[in-house]
Amino acid sequence: MKRISCGSVITVGKIREYFAKLSGADFTEPITAGIFVSIAAWASYQRSEDKTPYWRTLKANGELNEKYPGGIRAQKEMLEAEGYAIIQRGRKNIRYYVKDYEKVLFELN
Repeated sequence: MKRISCGSVITVGKIREYFAKLSGADFTEPITAGIFVSIAAWASYQRSEDKTPYWRTLKANGELNEKYPGGIRAQKEMLEAEGYAIIQRGRKNIRYYVKDYEKVLFELN
């Protein structure tokens, strides 16, 4: 998550794929990965220096993560401040996504 610079985003799924490949595994467990991403976000939020840009790590399909500090509103504000367009989908179960996130996906190597 620390490697993701302004102008790029990544999904939790891409991080999982990277660690699976690195470990020679077929896949990584999604719930555990989600928990660790959330822990990293909250740890960064509580630090005054050396922040991890957790807001650039998205859920599947570019969706914003309600479990980050400040919820979706805070993540949306941080992403919009960096120039990303956020779109809303749904009528009852409203969700927010980074528009065209695929075009700025960071590749972990």
